[in-house]
Amino acid sequence: MRTTCDRVRVSSALLSLSYSQLLSLADALDAGRIGPPFGAISLGKALTDRANEIVGKELRAMVDEGATPALIVRLLRTVAAERLSSERVADRVELVWTGPEAAGSRSRDTLVVMRELFSRARTSVLVAGFALYQGRSILSALAERMDASTELVVRLFLNIARRPGDNDRAEQVVHEFAKRFVSEHWPGRRLPALYYDPRALDLDPGGRASLHAKCVIVDERFSLVTSANLTEAAQQRNIEAGLLVDDPVLARSLSSQFETLVDRHLLRPVPLTHKGGAGG
Repeated sequence: MRTTCDRVRVSSALLSLSYSQLLSLADALDAGRIGPPFGAISLGKALTDRANEIVGKELRAMVDEGATPALIVRLLRTVAAERLSSERVADRVELVWTGPEAAGSRSRDTLVVMRELFSRARTSVLVAGFALYQGRSILSALAERMDASTELVVRLFLNIARRPGDNDRAEQVVHEFAKRFVSEHWPGRRLPALYYDPRALDLDPGGRASLHAKCVIVDERFSLVTSANLTEAAQQRNIEAGLLVDDPVLARSLSSQFETLVDRHLLRPVPLTHKGGAGG
């Protein structure tokens, strides 16, 4: 058997109200300052909005469906609590975008966000990427920040892949990649820690796997999870989408995924040196 609460639905007019408006309306109704038939003048004691007439109509409809003032108060406060929670989440999450944008878009440019994250890093930066091209322009802000702060720990997780027809030993492929990374992609004096997935270099194509994750984690607080590679095209021209989240729990959880793989030797370090590119 359906209860009155089951039958009553909060209308779109009420859902469009802000957290403070919902709470003000609930408090006024609870205190008896407003009540049926919810005229515009009466609602003016709780709301200062030209939508008073529409809100009053919706409140009257709720009463017609069997809702008591006490039930309406509970519904309004429930919606207000959910609205506050969603507003808090929205404050911590930003859309990050590359490419043409729709009118009124509230997104931020991928390259701008990434450089901003690198520039304000204090303790740690973790970068994961699949494709790396023209890395100096993408990673310059990170290299500058790393040179300026000796306490900053930077770890890069990059995919190292074989070229078509390449049957060289995996160690040689890694060595050549390391040399290119230092000479072509990294402009700083201090070198980051670099890791790769050895499965990508399996001689058997059927056994290969790619390090395809693309994310940036800064100070175990900010996480940028994106479709964009570490390339000029992905950062500035392609259509790419991502989310920047200010949440230490998420940042630590995401970081621990990579750290666990390193601890289990599933992701391996690439020795780097300014002289030869790869050491050891």
